[in-house]
Amino acid sequence: MVAELVLYSTDHCTLCDRALELLFSMPELGGLTLRVVDIADDEGLTACYGDQLPVLVLHGGGNRVRLDWPFAAADVLRLVRRN
Repeated sequence: MVAELVLYSTDHCTLCDRALELLFSMPELGGLTLRVVDIADDEGLTACYGDQLPVLVLHGGGNRVRLDWPFAAADVLRLVRRN
């Protein structure tokens, strides 16, 4: 399975926009899939992530690792490299 980064986000979230800009600025993430999930229409996701947005989750190799905001490029690279 190819690793996938999932950014849990929602509209009108300045921190979510900053997280997305950070991820797009990282050429080291080339080859990974990035999916942005808006939690607004999903009660389960809102209950899980609503107070903590943005949240970045790496899915891959049977693992699921979560990184809560605030995170920097170095944090994302550690997350990706250890999995």
